[in-house]
Amino acid sequence: MTTPEHPGARETLIRVRGLRTQFGSHVVHDGLDLDVYRGEILGVVGGSGTGKSVLLRAITGLDTPAAGRIEAFGTEVLGASPEERERLDQRWGVMFQDGALFSSLTVRENVEVPLRRIPDLTPELRRALADLKVSLVGLPYRAGEAYPSELSGGMRKRAGLARALALDPEIVFLDEPTAGLDPIGASAFDSLINTLSEALGLTVFLVTHDLDTLYATCDRIAVLAEKRVLVTGTLPQMLEVDHPWVQEYFTGPRARLARGAGRSDTKPEAE
Repeated sequence: MTTPEHPGARETLIRVRGLRTQFGSHVVHDGLDLDVYRGEILGVVGGSGTGKSVLLRAITGLDTPAAGRIEAFGTEVLGASPEERERLDQRWGVMFQDGALFSSLTVRENVEVPLRRIPDLTPELRRALADLKVSLVGLPYRAGEAYPSELSGGMRKRAGLARALALDPEIVFLDEPTAGLDPIGASAFDSLINTLSEALGLTVFLVTHDLDTLYATCDRIAVLAEKRVLVTGTLPQMLEVDHPWVQEYFTGPRARLARGAGRSDTKPEAE
């Protein structure tokens, strides 16, 4: 199925071509193509087992695909040298589900982990930068001294985002950032994504199943189905896609609620 969109002259930060990922005999992706453009919030959706998180991990080099090419910032990810991988890792940040924080470290110490890779950064400056990131994601100052087990689910997610932002990345990968949050907490996190994207010029790769988050934050959607990216486009364009899963997902009862109220109002419609 071809994409209904016309990306024009937008800068492509990440280009995936012919991706094949599999675990043993189980093939997750086969012939998957995807572009991620600078400055956009891209929502990646799909049914259970379509490999949304697997795609995120493949792009960021955490999983090795069986075949295909992944280019990020002009560098071939799969064949990158250790020095090239180090440079790539400094240009993106990853927030996993529930934050994936080190339980034995405080929030501040968790955020400091990526900062330790910067040579000649003094402990005092590293601490100050970590405190800045904690504040940036809307956590109170005292949260920096807390351990992950002492935080609510929403606060842990914000702490995970602070760590992902530690090195001032150009793109952040968010894996189900609102999963498990109550509607108020999820709405607040949606607003935070929008604010940071606009204020910092961030590109956001957002894996989610949350229709409210799609309507509240995303400029463009990529639908995973049939072991590939079936279609990409804006939310209005998704409504015109003639595919059973896409129609059910974007026009069903939950989608109508998401379009009609609450969190769908926090993201202005793209021109």
